[in-house]
Amino acid sequence: MIMNLRSRAAVLSLGLGVAVLAGCASSTRVAPPAPVENRGTGTISGAGTGSQGAGASGVGSSAVTPVDTGRSADAGAGAGRIVYFDFDSFVVKDDYRSVVEGNARRLSADRKRRMIVEGHTDERGGREYNLALGQKRADAVVRSLVLLGAQDGQLEAVSFGKERPAESGGDEAAWAKNRRAELKDR
Repeated sequence: MIMNLRSRAAVLSLGLGVAVLAGCASSTRVAPPAPVENRGTGTISGAGTGSQGAGASGVGSSAVTPVDTGRSADAGAGAGRIVYFDFDSFVVKDDYRSVVEGNARRLSADRKRRMIVEGHTDERGGREYNLALGQKRADAVVRSLVLLGAQDGQLEAVSFGKERPAESGGDEAAWAKNRRAELKDR
């Protein structure tokens, strides 16, 4: 009788342990894929994009006037290594598909190559908010690179927030150049 109770207790504790582990596994969150803006249709594809591009006031980023950020191929040495973002957004736009695809090809061709993706913001907003937004931008570019063939172990995403501006100034032209993710070899 005593062995039978011990056996039952062991089975019950084992079952309880499995139930707890199953509960933990089901509550684990997986980061949603990076949303990508389709300029042709004006839609955003990807999970969790309901508030993308909306500021604290709920106004979408479409109200921001576009600024030339030097996106042409002749813009300079860093033309193939920078992804620019709209205000308060971490959506990787179609404009930078060639940048992401080219770097993903380089990484998938040479598995020993490592890259760091630095997320940056403009000067508006608090320090903690901008660090979080810069991290979301870096993570979105990393997810895009992985989806295109790079391996997760080749990439590292870091955020500098507003601490390392590309251009000083308090106007939209300077802010637009500071809202970026830079891809650098390690």
